[in-house]
Amino acid sequence: MNRSIPLSLLLSAAVLATACSKKADPLPPPAAAEPASPPAEAPAPSLTSVAAPEGAKVFFVDLVDGAVVPASLLVKFGVEGIAIVPAGTDQPASGHHHLLIDAELPAFDAPIPATSNYVHFGKGQTETMVELTPGAHTLQLLFANYLHVPFNPPLASEKITVTVK
Repeated sequence: MNRSIPLSLLLSAAVLATACSKKADPLPPPAAAEPASPPAEAPAPSLTSVAAPEGAKVFFVDLVDGAVVPASLLVKFGVEGIAIVPAGTDQPASGHHHLLIDAELPAFDAPIPATSNYVHFGKGQTETMVELTPGAHTLQLLFANYLHVPFNPPLASEKITVTVK
């Protein structure tokens, strides 16, 4: 069996051994370090509710309390006095819709939950198809800011009851 070591490997090992055996020049002592300041952080968005613009209102278009409706229902949202913008768009006097189905108004100091009872329209939608089971259901619109936090007092529609035949 031939146990020859390639010449290039031997030369590399010799150069490395020579370099490691040389005494290194002493380094100057380290300078006194300044205390590191924490990195600047962007302020956290506030989850504090604010008042909606004076005179703003939210309402259902073509849907009234006591209506008898089909199981597949087109629900249109109306708004006056405030701009509709997608969620995440931090713009004064603006927000987006949420549809509450068989639910109570949520807390005003936290984002609206995202469940089948609290439906978010974060792209700025102004209508939706809703599938309801037979029987009575309550519907209410709630407008919220860019972080899904409701205005305080709430910018909400009248709570209506519809009956699916």
